[in-house]
Formats: sequence, C-alpha cells, structure tokens
Amino acid sequence: MNAPMIPVVLVGAGPAGLTAATLLAQYGIECLVLERWEGVYPQPRAVHLDGEIRRILERVGVGIEFDAVSRPALGLRLLDPDQRVLAQFDRDPAGGRNGHPEANLFDQPELEAILRANLGLYPAVTLRGSAEVTAIAEETDCVRVDFNDRVTGRAGSVCARYLLGCDGANSLVRGAIGGCMRDLRFEQRWLVADIATTADLGHWEGVHQVCDPMRAATYMRIGKTRYRWEFQLRPDETASDYRELSQLHPLIAPWIDTIEIERLEVVRVAEYTFRAQIADRWRKGRIFLLGDAAHLTPPFIGQGMGAGLRDAANLTWKLAGVLRDELPDNVLDTYEAERKPHARAMIRLAKLTGMTMTEGGELGNRLRSLIAPRLHRLPGLAEMVTSGESPRLHRSDLVIAPRLLHRGLAGRLIPNGRLLDGRRVDDLAVGRFTVITSADLSPGDRTQIEQRGGAALRAVPGSELHSWLRRGHTPSVLVRPDGIVHSCGGNLSTLLTAMPRFRPGRRPERAT
Repeated sequence: MNAPMIPVVLVGAGPAGLTAATLLAQYGIECLVLERWEGVYPQPRAVHLDGEIRRILERVGVGIEFDAVSRPALGLRLLDPDQRVLAQFDRDPAGGRNGHPEANLFDQPELEAILRANLGLYPAVTLRGSAEVTAIAEETDCVRVDFNDRVTGRAGSVCARYLLGCDGANSLVRGAIGGCMRDLRFEQRWLVADIATTADLGHWEGVHQVCDPMRAATYMRIGKTRYRWEFQLRPDETASDYRELSQLHPLIAPWIDTIEIERLEVVRVAEYTFRAQIADRWRKGRIFLLGDAAHLTPPFIGQGMGAGLRDAANLTWKLAGVLRDELPDNVLDTYEAERKPHARAMIRLAKLTGMTMTEGGELGNRLRSLIAPRLHRLPGLAEMVTSGESPRLHRSDLVIAPRLLHRGLAGRLIPNGRLLDGRRVDDLAVGRFTVITSADLSPGDRTQIEQRGGAALRAVPGSELHSWLRRGHTPSVLVRPDGIVHSCGGNLSTLLTAMPRFRPGRRPERAT
C-alpha cells in the first residue's frame, strides 16, 4: 500500500514543533505532527523566554493565554556566595523594543498545553500522539517516515515533501541525515528543583544568579505558587542526594528564611547536564533540524527553548513560499546559513555567562567582588543585557547588506512599537513582506505592494520607527515575513523590485 503524501511532517511536538506546525498552518500548509508521547510531557523544563520569543507566541495566537500563566521578571541580580548583591540589571516589566516584557517566567508544560489547544484551531494540522518514528528514508521526490503506534503496536508510514526534525537532543532525525553534535567545550552537572508553596518568599522578583565556584546557584519565582532553584553539583553528588525536602533544605535555606518546611512541596528534583553543542549539519535535502535537535544551549541566559522557536519562525515562511510556488527552492539554503551563526553566538554568550558564575576559585570570587559592582559603568553593557535585542542575522540571499557595513539594519528584527491607531508594528508587518519608509508612498507604489500580498508602513517623524530608521542611516527598509530586515535603501523602486509575490499568513477567528 502506498503511503499517503503530506506536504510537511514534523517529528516532535515540543514548543519548536508545535510552533512550526502552527506557523505553517497559517500559510495554509497541511502538516502531520508525530509525537511519541500521548499528551504533554508533564515535567517542568524551560522556565524563561525573552521579548523576541513572546512576539512569536503572539504571532501564533497564544499571547493572551501565555500572559495569564507567566510572570514578567524584573531583571537579573548577580550575588556573591553570601547572597550579597554584586550587580543588578533592571528590566521594565511593561516591555521595551519588542512590545512585551523582556524576561518572562513560566512552566513549560502549561505553555505546551496552550500551544496544543491552539493548534486544534487549524484543520490543516494533524497531531498524532503515541507515534514513535522508527525509520526515515529519502526517496526521489519525498521523505518516507515509518512509525509505530505505541498503544496498539500498529505500524504506519507516510511520505512528506519536507520533514522537520524537532525531536530533541537525542534526535533520530539528526542521525538519519548523518549529522552529529559538535562539542563547544562546556559541560556541567546541575541539580534542578521545582518547589510549590502558598507562602510568599518575599524576594525581589527577578532572576538571582549566585556566582560561586563552590556552589553556583540560580533562583527565580516562576508562578504564583511555583519557585525554581538550580545548584551546581559537586563531583561526588547526584540528584538522589536531594530527593527529600530535608536534604534540599540546606541549599534553599537562604531563600526560605523562617518558612516552615511543611509548607513546601517538591514538584520535581532532577539532575541535568548543561552542555554547549551545535549540530554539524542542519539540513540534508528535504530534511531539516530545529530546536534541541540542532543545538544545545546552557541555561544561564534563558535562551534554550527560545532558539528553537527562532528556528521555526525563520524556516516556516520560506518553506511555505516554496510549497506554494512563490519562492525559489534555493531560499531554503538560507535557513542554516542564517540560524546556525546566530545560535552559535547565543551558545557562546551562555557559556561565557556560566563560566563567569562558576569558575576561578577564590581568586575568581575576589575579582567578581571588584568588577561586578562596576559593570553598570561600562558604556552600553547594561543596555545590551536588558534591551532584548539578539544579534543580527548574517548575510544571505535574504539578508542583503554591504559586506563592510556593520551599522546597517539588514538582518535585524524590527522594533514592535505602537502605531498611531494603537496597533503594534507586528500586527501589520509580521507574516508578510512589508515596506517601512519615512518617505511618501505614491498610490502606484501602494498598489504594487498590495498586489504582491505585502504591506506598507509609513514611519512618521517623532515615531519609534522613524527614530529607528534614522539610527540605521536609511529612509526605508524591506522587511521579511519573520520581521527581519531584508534590505535597506533610499530608492523605493529597488526595494519593491526585491519584494516577491507572497500571500500573508492568517490566524483563524476565535470564538468570543
């Protein structure tokens, strides 16, 4: 029996897979998601996402639901081994350039449940649980995927024009394309403890990083009654040494003060090995890797899960354009070319942050006590830590910039400020090609843009967009459907020539 042909099959229904499937469905692309678990994996994992990733959640249609289960963090504190503040970087919980809080704390199972419920609004997507992929084979014009139903034991097969591997660190899909993880020389064992209590611990509601080579630690409040601690394990320790509250108590004592231990409930205690790794290849033919299948980021800057959602936002509109015959096949080459250097840069930043927290012995502690309190005086450092802007994408066929220009806007994510009518920039621009300009557009220009499925946005003097263009030394930009600047220029006709015909993505109407 011939296997059915489906445009896109995704392996893995974690945040990256669910987000990719939803974005593809918004472009009208039929998808099948195969997930080995029947429902949401119940254990806590990721707890932080930044303003850029919050914008992606808004785009897939779950922003309001996410805000109801998350907490904006007030920033970051660096502490010495005695809990004294070495440095503090404040973040405005009302949000900044991304239009949303730049640090959001949450419980991953709750987010995945929201993403799954939202996916049900799209008839183009089928999510099949208890489906364990057993084999992947490239054929002439498709990818064949074999899987077993873990409940009934029945075998099934499907053919996909494209396959997206969102199946985590132990990715079967990565093995199928002959890929392997390259070690970026960082490995630490940490204890992760999630605790629930109705007691208010009364601490500053940001992320606390204890810089201590003997016992580095992280603390944060992630929900109304949920708290997380992370402690670096010593060579002779394992998570089994801290399964009971009585065993955990000496570690968490500095934060719980006089609260009775009976008021605390252990949700989960687990050991994680934090690694810095990146796959040597992210694509082979019709098969792509996303999320942890492609990269592993130490958690010190809270970018692990977010990197997978950035992968989804980058790839899906390109894949939709190819499947709809609106974009040439070679645009798919830009996925790895753009995302891999960006992911590597974020991994290196996380690695540096972790080493700063945990290495150097007593000398390191002394240096931190001298240097950290003066960090805020370094020009631009506090803004870099708190701005919420990640590195620009490298040049590609979809990021057009002069080779020697380092101050331009090409490759950067547009700001998400308020427009005169109260909407945000993303409400108009994201999901389609958009021209943002400080110049006047003629009726002919507007007609040409609309005929190609795009949008035009005037950056009026005094607005955030106008200031942004001026800082970028350009009067106009062409923006891609993922909000990244494609190209800049003073000649509007050149930008319009670069705009392809591309139908915008659409979200379904929600019942009120």
